[in-house]
Amino acid sequence: MVRYVLKQCKSKLSQIFGKWFAYPVIEETIDLDGLSEHMSNHNSPYSKGVIKGLLTDMIGCIKELLLEGKNVKIDDLAIFSLGIKNKKGGAVTEDEFTISKNISGVKLRARATGTLVAKSLNLEATLKKATALTGKQGTETGSGSDTPSTGGGYTGVDDSNGD
Repeated sequence: MVRYVLKQCKSKLSQIFGKWFAYPVIEETIDLDGLSEHMSNHNSPYSKGVIKGLLTDMIGCIKELLLEGKNVKIDDLAIFSLGIKNKKGGAVTEDEFTISKNISGVKLRARATGTLVAKSLNLEATLKKATALTGKQGTETGSGSDTPSTGGGYTGVDDSNGD
């Protein structure tokens, strides 16, 4: 179940000022040890240590392949790739373009694939308002398909949940 809280856009400069939006409540971040233990508890013949070793090797290989300019697809999870963070403004001409002046860094991208794509998640996910955090009563549930999009330009809300 995906618990959510509602937050109001407080930026008076925004086109969505005063509107309310749902944000997921992230209760915990599971690290590699936790994931390995979780996996070993699913009727696996492999120990937590064996699973962690395999996952650690997988992570190293994914990093290596990405840095070679390849994408890595893990079925029903994501396609991992690298992206370039360009600085605002760009270069006026190709000859004026330099890495130091025009690129601020490299980023990791992950695009959902297979059973993790939004269409499938909207059918499988159950949403519930997190009343413990808001102090208000509410048990609204439903699919994620009716959640409004912020259009990528949403500012003015402190989204400390990592959304």
